[in-house]
Amino acid sequence: MSKTSQILVVDDDAVSRKILARLLASAGYQCHECEDGAEALALVHAKRPSLLLLDFDMPGLNGTEVLKTLRSDSDPAIAQIPAIMLTGHGSEESEVRCLQAGADDFVTKPVNAAVLRARIETQLRVRSMRRQLERQNDELEEWRRNLERDLAAAQLTQQSLIPQKPPTIAGWEVATCYRPVIQVGGDIYGWLRMKDGRILFWIADGTGHGAAAALLTTLAKLLFHHGSVEHDGPARVMEAVNNDFRRVFGARSFMTAMCVAVDPATGRATVVGAGHPPVLIARRSGGTESIASVAPPLGLIEHPEFTETIVDLDSGDAFLLYTDGLFGAAKGERLRLTPKRLEKMLDHSAPNAEALLKGILNQAVPENSNDSLPDDVAALAVRRTV
Repeated sequence: MSKTSQILVVDDDAVSRKILARLLASAGYQCHECEDGAEALALVHAKRPSLLLLDFDMPGLNGTEVLKTLRSDSDPAIAQIPAIMLTGHGSEESEVRCLQAGADDFVTKPVNAAVLRARIETQLRVRSMRRQLERQNDELEEWRRNLERDLAAAQLTQQSLIPQKPPTIAGWEVATCYRPVIQVGGDIYGWLRMKDGRILFWIADGTGHGAAAALLTTLAKLLFHHGSVEHDGPARVMEAVNNDFRRVFGARSFMTAMCVAVDPATGRATVVGAGHPPVLIARRSGGTESIASVAPPLGLIEHPEFTETIVDLDSGDAFLLYTDGLFGAAKGERLRLTPKRLEKMLDHSAPNAEALLKGILNQAVPENSNDSLPDDVAALAVRRTV
């Protein structure tokens, strides 16, 4: 503990003050003296001491009254000054009164020099730790503000990437949902027109949350759009995305993805998955089909084999793309969801894509639930109407 600490000795007895001041000076402390409570309060505000050594019994303002005034000061630095009460009463009652008044410790007169020094050192050490904790709290608060600014910027970026309204496709309906755990997440979806006129619906789930995950989604959108420009067919697009993703990250990161290339005129759809939850097909007739991913997540291996699965969609048929946030959302008494349980939740009689998607979400991740989402949730339902 630094011996440059300033100690204010408050005692109406001049002899006691001088003895205490000499004792403290010999221990290396800088010491100031005053003889009554009113003067002590003035000195504390004029030049804040490191510690207050305060006599219990004084004419005018006694020790407890001085402490009560200090502890109610509007300035926390004044209100929290460590104080040791000096008392000539060795009773438990006087000790309780000292502590109730706000004293951090007390020493009984006649003062034992070693005891006094030890208790002063203890209070100064506590004061130092309190200041260190306050500095750390200030640094933590600054870090939190910086993080919130970063997340706000990432949120704006991600909102610009995720389509805000479904596309207009003659004879088709599209409904979407995006619910990140925090401001931004690692899920993203989109659609684009391929060179042969088909519409490619795609969804991806990157590792992590927060700003880093948002950057992954930014990259995912760029890679899917770049792949669709350069290549025909969803398998070739997935291959291009995988190659570009590995060039950026090596094998240090990965993302799951699923895409469905739809011919709007014929209803023929080509499905390709990479480590992603199965596409669910809801037939108007009431049947449900599931098309699983065959390839591993994008970014894991250098030359995965992307298998295309062909499915024909008739009028009233729909397909559902989603991320695994739907599986981890169930808590409490509800069973954890699986693709098989999700199949049973599909409402084949839903009048449109929006109703179909809402029916799933209301069961899997109801918005009025008290449970917080453990993972990001993204989903889109696409339904043929003609």
